[in-house]
Amino acid sequence: MSIAHKMNEAGLSRRDEKLKDDLERAGIAREVSQAALDVDAILQRWRRRVMKRELGRTALDELGLPLDLAQLDVLMAVRAPVNEFGEQADCETTVGTVATRLAIDPSRASRISADLIRRDFVRRAVSQDDARRTVLELTESGAAMVEAVRTYKLLVLGSFLRDWTDEEVQTFLPLLERFSAWSDRAFQHSAPVASQIAELREALGGVPQGPKCDGA
Repeated sequence: MSIAHKMNEAGLSRRDEKLKDDLERAGIAREVSQAALDVDAILQRWRRRVMKRELGRTALDELGLPLDLAQLDVLMAVRAPVNEFGEQADCETTVGTVATRLAIDPSRASRISADLIRRDFVRRAVSQDDARRTVLELTESGAAMVEAVRTYKLLVLGSFLRDWTDEEVQTFLPLLERFSAWSDRAFQHSAPVASQIAELREALGGVPQGPKCDGA
């Protein structure tokens, strides 16, 4: 390890200790702060890999499917597995529900859906609830591709999990489900946390404000 790298590590360690001091003033114990630092580091590494959609890209490539990731997402949203989409999977699928399920612009959902219809992977059908409404369904080939990709992913994930004990799996799943809800509470600040955030904002008052970017 170079001297420069060691100095950088030492600087990061000092900043982490100051961060723990700040969190402690907000009522967060130092050991919890360290756990949060560890979790954040894991999530950042995972995010960089997930954003590349490595598993999805590899599945499409190895299965030889004529799709890109956006088209695969729409096919998945039309199929709407309940374990992925929850209550949203119980309703009929329209272009609007595809947009909602994927959190994308309706015009983008419409454009991709139209292309999949043209390629005979999705078809239009009449709603059973309202004959005036058009719904989307997978064609036989579209359904086959979705099931192939889901099977591929589960083969990969299952191969990883098969080395876990039953106890590890039963411990991990409820904790993962519980942790996945943390973002739902991310903006429900306690008074001490809100006070710390206000101090952070005030401390940044002298920082030049550039133009805002989407996704900042």
